[in-house]
Amino acid sequence: MAEEHIPIIVGAARTPTGKFLGGLASFTAPQLGAIVIKEAVQRAGIAQDAIDEVIMGNVVSAGVGQAPARQAALHSGLPVDIPAFTVNKVCGSGLKAVMLAAQSIRAGDEQAFVAGGMESMSNAPYLLAKARTGYRMGNGEIIDAVVHDGLWCAFENIHMGREAEIIAEKFGVTREEQDRFSLQSHQRAAEATAA
Repeated sequence: MAEEHIPIIVGAARTPTGKFLGGLASFTAPQLGAIVIKEAVQRAGIAQDAIDEVIMGNVVSAGVGQAPARQAALHSGLPVDIPAFTVNKVCGSGLKAVMLAAQSIRAGDEQAFVAGGMESMSNAPYLLAKARTGYRMGNGEIIDAVVHDGLWCAFENIHMGREAEIIAEKFGVTREEQDRFSLQSHQRAAEATAA
């Protein structure tokens, strides 16, 4: 019988909840990721060289630079020989990073991961889609990367907030039910934090 590998979360950290263009606006997503990685590893109490890989979710990566997860890993002080990759699964990016780490552990591929998500909507650029080939005549369009890459459904061509309303209507989930679920989730998180 094959040995069973059970994923266990041994350390966690997060930044304060940010506000668009607020107190964390001067930090890029990889800089925020680096702060959290450093703290999570410290809280876990494991040696940095015991980490096999870093997986970080990031949605709006326009202007962030190459390999956002690797940037975060290296800026956190992790050794240069630890591989890292970035996941973009829109809102589920950070959770998907954790799921990929857990799957790899269960498969016996690796033993220790740093996994999570990082974002800085405040630093998302505006895009000039036709600037490379040149604007010949007439008006041009400036595209907001936050909306285009993070909040706009590429398939239904609508804002994701509206998409959530459509899904709630389709499945008959009322606003009151959503509010009750949200309150219950918050209460459970508060209880878990206090425990």
